[in-house]
Amino acid sequence: MLFSPFERMVAMRYLRARRQEGFISVIGWFSLIGIALGVATLIVVMSVMNGFRQELFQRVIGLNGHMNVYAMQGSLDPYQPLVDKILKVQDVTGAAPVVEAQALITHEGSASGAFVRGLPVETLRARPTIAAHISAGSLADLADGSIAIGIRMAQRLDLHIGDTLTLISPVSSNTVFGAAPRLRGYKVAAVFDVGMFEYDNNFIFMPLEDAQIFFRTGQAATAIEIFVKDPQHLAQARSDIVAAAGTNEQPIRILDWQQNNSSFFTALQVERNVMFLILTLIILVAAFNIISSLIMLVKDKGQDIAILRTMGASRGMIMRIFFINGASIGLIGTGAGLALGLFIAHHIEGLREIVQRITRTDPFAADVYFLTKMPSVVDPHDVVHVVVMALALSFLATLYPAWRAAKLDPVEALRYE
Repeated sequence: MLFSPFERMVAMRYLRARRQEGFISVIGWFSLIGIALGVATLIVVMSVMNGFRQELFQRVIGLNGHMNVYAMQGSLDPYQPLVDKILKVQDVTGAAPVVEAQALITHEGSASGAFVRGLPVETLRARPTIAAHISAGSLADLADGSIAIGIRMAQRLDLHIGDTLTLISPVSSNTVFGAAPRLRGYKVAAVFDVGMFEYDNNFIFMPLEDAQIFFRTGQAATAIEIFVKDPQHLAQARSDIVAAAGTNEQPIRILDWQQNNSSFFTALQVERNVMFLILTLIILVAAFNIISSLIMLVKDKGQDIAILRTMGASRGMIMRIFFINGASIGLIGTGAGLALGLFIAHHIEGLREIVQRITRTDPFAADVYFLTKMPSVVDPHDVVHVVVMALALSFLATLYPAWRAAKLDPVEALRYE
């Protein structure tokens, strides 16, 4: 066995401090609590950051496609031959023309900007990110002269199914009285709730033909949205698409989701790494508390160590006794932090709602954090890294005090007692 029963017995006896050793015990408890809080906080923060990335990734690419093909100049006209070529690429699972532009929307005196996207109706109905999150109406009713809007926009403008929303195009019409803004009323056929504030508040979907007419693009498309099998690895699919479109009449350029959102996801990753480093300091401080408590314990137990040495205990035995003492604090603290962190990570949304009801404030405002619910995804690799790091720091913190106890000269220790 690595540790003898006698070594474990003495170490556990030292953990249960007597009255005169109360201050040492308090430091030990603070060390244990510090490690537990550090481990729990790291697990929760890493889980929330993972949840943010996954939710944003699923919603961003679910609504915008994994890659988008644009014309180097102007619009894609004609676009259907290019769509047919792209659909023949092995890794491509879908491709559809898109007309997208900004517009002004008005309803009963309220006005704001919006981002309008025109897609083939069958493509929109088959897109799970939207089709699976319809809160009112139905995409089956989406046809000529109707639109689908986000739930935040509907609430903000007090719109309901069947109401008419007026769109004003940035492209004006020439009349005998000069340039005049182009506007048209569209019936609200569906309201979607994808859980991302920006889309629920600003996006409007309409049939492709309506968008072409309203924005005067003719039979052209502003882009082609492409979905592939593996959105995390796009290099091969990109090269295959470029090769397939090599004979296209118009020069094209391809932008993928990583390029379109690179700054956002990079900032998220940097924030995740910085938070990990900052919160690691909690565990580091707790590890220093273990060192200080063990050094004080060694000094207080000098006579006991001397007696053990004169009775035949080796230096290795003394070192192992104090190592068990400090390692037990790290082990118990890490275990408690692991349990607490996993519990909070799995119930983070419920806890947020409790805090919101108690404080009557929203600690997770959707317009600030983009999402309407606090996400949390526990990554086993992150949990293992946190636990291993906490145990390693705890075990390393015990080495110097244990070595100092083992080096204690029994003669000198007994002389001054």
